[in-house]
Amino acid sequence: MMAVKRGWRNVDTNGTRLATWPPLRTFSAPGVPVAALLDDGVSLYNYPTGIVSELDGSGAVVSSMSMEFGGGARGFNRRGAGGRRAVRTAVWSGTMTPHLSMQTSEPTSFGHGFVSGLLSAILGIAGLGAVLCLHFPEYLTQADLRAMYSLGYLRAAIHVTLVASFLLGTVSAFLRANKMLALIGIGFTLAAALLGGSGVPVEGAVSRRSWLGLDFFVLNLLLYSAVFIPLERLFALRASQHVFRRQWLVDLTYFFVNSLLIEVLAILTLTPALIFFDWARVPWVSATVASLPLILAVPALLLAADFTQYWIHRMFHAVPWLWPFHAIHHSAEEMDWLAGSRLHLVDVVVTRGLVYVPIFVLGFSRTALALYVFIVAAQATFIHANVRWTFRPLHKVLATPGFHHWHHAAERDAIDKNFAVHTPIWDILFGTYYYPDRWPSAYGLHSRGDMPARWTAQLLYPFRRRR
Repeated sequence: MMAVKRGWRNVDTNGTRLATWPPLRTFSAPGVPVAALLDDGVSLYNYPTGIVSELDGSGAVVSSMSMEFGGGARGFNRRGAGGRRAVRTAVWSGTMTPHLSMQTSEPTSFGHGFVSGLLSAILGIAGLGAVLCLHFPEYLTQADLRAMYSLGYLRAAIHVTLVASFLLGTVSAFLRANKMLALIGIGFTLAAALLGGSGVPVEGAVSRRSWLGLDFFVLNLLLYSAVFIPLERLFALRASQHVFRRQWLVDLTYFFVNSLLIEVLAILTLTPALIFFDWARVPWVSATVASLPLILAVPALLLAADFTQYWIHRMFHAVPWLWPFHAIHHSAEEMDWLAGSRLHLVDVVVTRGLVYVPIFVLGFSRTALALYVFIVAAQATFIHANVRWTFRPLHKVLATPGFHHWHHAAERDAIDKNFAVHTPIWDILFGTYYYPDRWPSAYGLHSRGDMPARWTAQLLYPFRRRR
């Protein structure tokens, strides 16, 4: 009986379960030549190196072939007569040598050290960032957040974070041939420990206002990772897309820089509205809007901000000299929560600065504004996520991943569509709504052009002279 390994189960071609396998690195196919095994598309289960072997009836190896499989290579899945799988079972008995790489070809499911390694790396980076904040709170911590910290609880949290990072990294190093994530987690943890760990002394209160927000980056990294990485693994739209997909490091750089510069960006985006549009405020309108209950104020603020952002967003697409700044955001060819961070600083400052104008002029309360900032950050990240939820009953009321993925689609019919961030109402009203009953086949710039790959080059890209 021919059989094929599917997941962790050995099943025959009729779909009957034969046995549940542990995570083996071998497949068997008595009497089937090696060439036939490879031709018929052996499922190699993503191990990077190994030996495909032909067995005789007693299970002894007749012939074998050493193979290299990198970059997530998989076997084919051909179908035979009647639609049954025509894949023979093969032996792939491979031993993997320890190595370092951000591109993994080992399984990433639970029990293979990937999850523990990923957690170790995230916690190690966060732990080192927190220790640096203890060393230089006057330079690296945001004043508004600084006032909320309890030093005792903060030290305990940093200690737990570092211990957890080290232990999880050790587990990953034991289970996984690719030691990169374990090395990152343990390396950052040891660096934090050498700098004093959670015991770094902090003398007196810090009143100086910082220009940087490393603590804001640490909190963002922990929160977004805790929410979106599990969501994208459990409910993935494209399950084959790796956590460390192409250009993830570029998007992580955007995430880091835009978080680190939170104080600078706040000044650049809020100050113009406060200085240049104070004349437009009408006292009785501001007083009325400020007195609205939050249940009315927050939806009204979202509508006003989204209407404004719709036209700003559309302007970035339509005005030739503005498009290069926004084209960077559209250059992402794989969608996930981190891709939403790919925003040029000029794009961020102009968009946020103009969105704050109606918020300030109308006089919304600080509490309503704080809730809006939280909602826009969460929704703007979620609509880029690699999740398969469509929310079809709400698709004309609420901006969803399906709606916004089409804004990033590299298909001609989707160009300059779906500009809204919160509600598609504006796209419906102004003729830019597009949401077919499927997901995009590809993302990125419809015409790739000359978009560079590195963050520094992308930062300078809009300022380059074009013919």
